Amino acid sequence: MRPIMFTILSAAILAAAPAATAREKLDPEAQLAKLLEGRVAGKPQDCISLYSAGSSQIIDKTAIVYKSGGTYWVNRPRGGASSLDDDDILVTKTTGSQLCSIDPVQLHDRTSHMYSGFVSLGEFVPYRKPKAE
Repeated sequence: MRPIMFTILSAAILAAAPAATAREKLDPEAQLAKLLEGRVAGKPQDCISLYSAGSSQIIDKTAIVYKSGGTYWVNRPRGGASSLDDDDILVTKTTGSQLCSIDPVQLHDRTSHMYSGFVSLGEFVPYRKPKAE
């Protein structure tokens, strides 16, 4: 009797966990604001170095954030932002060592690897923590 009760209890806990997580998820603008908290926007640029961009993060239907050391480069696409999904993989085709606002970015589903959208990049806005005085 005890193993059956444990299994039922475990199943109930696992079933409730996704619901609790879903309620805690912030809307995309709030998620971006939380990520950039304590940082100050700099002058927008048309290109960033691909070599220094260590990672990227998609904010659903809002922006792509490229992380380069202590700088977060926020790109709000000019077109196709509604296709952005934080579970997608970014496929960028560029001819140089920089990622620029004219470069095409395809989105592919992480599970199926099927094409799921396209975005036209906008300007890259740097966000940095202010220097202590």
